[in-house]
Amino acid sequence: MKCFSYNKFFEVMGGKTRLRILEILKTKPKCVSDICHDVKEEQSKVSHNLRVLRECNFVEQEIVGKKRVYSINKKTIVPLMKIVDKHVSSFCTGCDKREKLDKNSKIKVK
Repeated sequence: MKCFSYNKFFEVMGGKTRLRILEILKTKPKCVSDICHDVKEEQSKVSHNLRVLRECNFVEQEIVGKKRVYSINKKTIVPLMKIVDKHVSSFCTGCDKREKLDKNSKIKVK
Protein backbone atom coordinates (compact mmCIF):
# COMPACT_ATOMS: atom_id res chain seq x y z
CA MET A 1 0.00 0.00 0.00
CA LYS A 2 2.86 2.38 0.81
CA CYS A 3 4.36 1.86 -2.65
CA PHE A 4 1.10 2.93 -4.32
CA SER A 5 0.95 6.03 -2.12
CA TYR A 6 4.55 6.94 -2.99
CA ASN A 7 3.85 6.44 -6.68
CA LYS A 8 0.75 8.64 -6.52
CA PHE A 9 2.59 11.32 -4.55
CA PHE A 10 5.46 11.57 -7.05
CA GLU A 11 3.05 11.36 -9.98
CA VAL A 12 1.27 14.44 -8.63
CA MET A 13 4.59 16.23 -8.00
CA GLY A 14 5.86 15.27 -11.46
CA GLY A 15 3.30 17.22 -13.47
CA LYS A 16 4.83 20.37 -14.96
CA THR A 17 1.60 22.37 -14.73
CA ARG A 18 1.00 21.22 -11.16
CA LEU A 19 4.54 22.23 -10.17
CA ARG A 20 4.04 25.65 -11.74
CA ILE A 21 0.76 26.04 -9.84
CA LEU A 22 2.47 25.13 -6.56
CA GLU A 23 5.27 27.63 -7.22
CA ILE A 24 2.70 30.36 -7.86
CA LEU A 25 0.69 29.52 -4.76
CA LYS A 26 3.82 29.68 -2.58
CA THR A 27 3.62 33.48 -2.81
CA LYS A 28 -0.08 33.91 -1.97
CA PRO A 29 -3.53 32.33 -2.39
CA LYS A 30 -5.15 32.88 -5.80
CA CYS A 31 -8.37 32.20 -7.67
CA VAL A 32 -8.50 30.03 -10.79
CA SER A 33 -8.50 32.92 -13.25
CA ASP A 34 -5.37 34.42 -11.66
CA ILE A 35 -3.64 31.03 -11.71
CA CYS A 36 -4.60 30.58 -15.39
CA HIS A 37 -3.09 33.96 -16.21
CA ASP A 38 0.13 33.18 -14.33
CA VAL A 39 0.68 29.70 -15.81
CA LYS A 40 -0.62 30.74 -19.25
CA GLU A 41 -2.91 27.71 -19.51
CA GLU A 42 -6.61 27.28 -20.23
CA GLN A 43 -9.05 27.25 -17.33
CA SER A 44 -10.07 23.63 -17.92
CA LYS A 45 -6.46 22.41 -17.69
CA VAL A 46 -5.76 24.48 -14.55
CA SER A 47 -9.00 23.31 -12.91
CA HIS A 48 -8.17 19.67 -13.66
CA ASN A 49 -4.71 20.05 -12.13
CA LEU A 50 -6.09 21.89 -9.10
CA ARG A 51 -8.52 19.01 -8.53
CA VAL A 52 -5.63 16.53 -8.51
CA LEU A 53 -3.64 18.75 -6.14
CA ARG A 54 -6.66 19.13 -3.86
CA GLU A 55 -7.39 15.39 -3.79
CA CYS A 56 -3.87 14.77 -2.49
CA ASN A 57 -4.00 17.74 -0.08
CA PHE A 58 -1.23 19.66 -1.81
CA VAL A 59 -3.56 22.67 -1.96
CA GLU A 60 -6.58 23.84 -0.02
CA GLN A 61 -9.67 25.51 -1.40
CA GLU A 62 -11.75 28.25 0.20
CA ILE A 63 -14.92 29.68 -1.29
CA VAL A 64 -14.93 33.47 -1.08
CA GLY A 65 -18.12 34.90 -2.52
CA LYS A 66 -18.43 33.29 -5.95
CA LYS A 67 -14.72 32.53 -6.28
CA ARG A 68 -12.72 29.52 -5.22
CA VAL A 69 -9.43 30.62 -3.77
CA TYR A 70 -6.58 28.13 -3.63
CA SER A 71 -3.65 28.11 -1.25
CA ILE A 72 -0.71 25.76 -0.85
CA ASN A 73 -0.57 23.34 2.08
CA LYS A 74 1.85 25.26 4.29
CA LYS A 75 2.21 22.47 6.83
CA THR A 76 3.76 19.84 4.56
CA ILE A 77 4.16 20.99 0.95
CA VAL A 78 6.01 24.27 1.56
CA PRO A 79 8.67 22.57 3.77
CA LEU A 80 8.95 19.75 1.23
CA MET A 81 9.52 22.21 -1.62
CA LYS A 82 12.22 23.94 0.43
CA ILE A 83 14.00 20.61 0.89
CA VAL A 84 13.73 19.88 -2.84
CA ASP A 85 15.06 23.37 -3.65
CA LYS A 86 18.02 22.76 -1.34
CA HIS A 87 18.70 19.37 -2.91
CA VAL A 88 18.46 20.74 -6.46
CA SER A 89 20.74 23.69 -5.77
CA SER A 90 23.32 21.40 -4.12
CA PHE A 91 23.27 18.32 -6.33
CA CYS A 92 21.52 19.05 -9.61
CA THR A 93 23.54 21.96 -10.96
CA GLY A 94 24.20 20.16 -14.25
CA CYS A 95 20.60 19.06 -14.77
CA ASP A 96 19.49 22.35 -16.34
CA LYS A 97 22.38 22.27 -18.80
CA ARG A 98 21.55 18.70 -19.83
CA GLU A 99 17.89 19.58 -20.29
CA LYS A 100 18.77 22.52 -22.57
CA LEU A 101 21.12 20.31 -24.57
CA ASP A 102 18.42 17.64 -24.94
CA LYS A 103 15.90 20.22 -26.20
CA ASN A 104 18.38 21.70 -28.69
CA SER A 105 19.68 18.34 -29.87
CA LYS A 106 18.65 17.19 -33.33
CA ILE A 107 18.99 13.56 -32.23
CA LYS A 108 15.62 12.00 -31.59
CA VAL A 109 15.44 9.79 -28.54
CA LYS A 110 13.08 6.83 -28.88
